[in-house]
Amino acid sequence: MTAVATCLLPTSSTMPDSQFSHKWPELPEDHRVVVLGASPKPARYANRAVRELMAAGYNVVPVHPKIKEIEGLPVAHTLSTIHERVHTLTLYIGPERSRDLVDDIIRLNPGRVILNPGTESDELESRLRARCIECLHACTLVMLRTGQF
Repeated sequence: MTAVATCLLPTSSTMPDSQFSHKWPELPEDHRVVVLGASPKPARYANRAVRELMAAGYNVVPVHPKIKEIEGLPVAHTLSTIHERVHTLTLYIGPERSRDLVDDIIRLNPGRVILNPGTESDELESRLRARCIECLHACTLVMLRTGQF
């Protein structure tokens, strides 16, 4: 018989840190946020997220396979090139594109993953839950603007 790992996760980001093995930094600049699907185009939500996260003082790592710089930040071309602890991974790519990145996301082992509207993936969510990684259906921009990030 095979044992199945389960992890009951809260449905809200307001649960105490003790629900997860991850410790959250007290200061924004100590909180590393990876923006998967970052865009150099200012009208895109992913670019707005990079700008607003930077303005709030977060340590932002944009990820895009081809672009070298976004909003003055160096861009990681793959998740596998990020070796520092990641507190939040926020997705701006759809499930058809994230399907090939599920293993990389799991290896990154972020403290939480924010699935922005349109990025929901049953496979990714299932794998995150199995690893006890917090997974939120939320909008990074709304979270920032309402003090919930």
